Amino acid sequence: MKTRYSMLLAGAALVLSQTALAEEKPEVLGGTIGGSVKFATDYVFRGESETVSGEIPAVQASLTWTHSTGVYLGYFGSTNKFEGSPDIYAVVGPYLGKYGSIGDTGFNYNVMAFSYQYPGANRYNYSELYMYLDRNFGPVNLKLEVTPTLDDWFGVNGWKGVNYAIHPKVTLGDGWGIDGSFGYQDLTGHGAEGWTHWNVGVTKQMWGLNFDLRYHDTDIDRGHKVYGSHDGRKIFKERVVFAVSKSF
Repeated sequence: MKTRYSMLLAGAALVLSQTALAEEKPEVLGGTIGGSVKFATDYVFRGESETVSGEIPAVQASLTWTHSTGVYLGYFGSTNKFEGSPDIYAVVGPYLGKYGSIGDTGFNYNVMAFSYQYPGANRYNYSELYMYLDRNFGPVNLKLEVTPTLDDWFGVNGWKGVNYAIHPKVTLGDGWGIDGSFGYQDLTGHGAEGWTHWNVGVTKQMWGLNFDLRYHDTDIDRGHKVYGSHDGRKIFKERVVFAVSKSF
């Protein structure tokens, strides 16, 4: 199965490379429209495999309208699978945000509301408010994240979450880069427990495509109240993910 997905990624890279020459983004209502398409061996979200450790290929796409004021809105979609929730096969969602700079401080902000929606399984729907603050220090960019839930996390009654994370990124030149993330997904409510998650990856831009090879891991173990079972630990175990994407 892994070989089949590797062949799928190779084919995807070939197809995407045929459209590698960037076209001017169309203007609509005073803003521009852009998007992205990604193919990966897995879809990992805060250390959790969203495809049962790659049982299905991870295919993602997004389309975004952006105004010169920094306001943007868009729509995201991805394949999705959870062993304990067989009615889930995809996650989609609209998002609305605003980005900009803070005077002459060198700091930039990005605030975005995102609604996670599961077609055919809407009892799991929930929303989060992503809040980022970042600054460049030469070739290094440091980004801080605080992302609270706006309603019950994953539809579980009374559960609330906040993801705290730092995202360092280093530009190496010639299209190469190194970046990662270290965070804690706080989770409160009856029977809830948070977890620490991290990743580090090497990226390369060439042929108009973005290549990403990344290691993911968490501190989930047998004693975890939510994911300490065999199936829970399976989707949070360490893994290496390869992805190829194209922005347009």
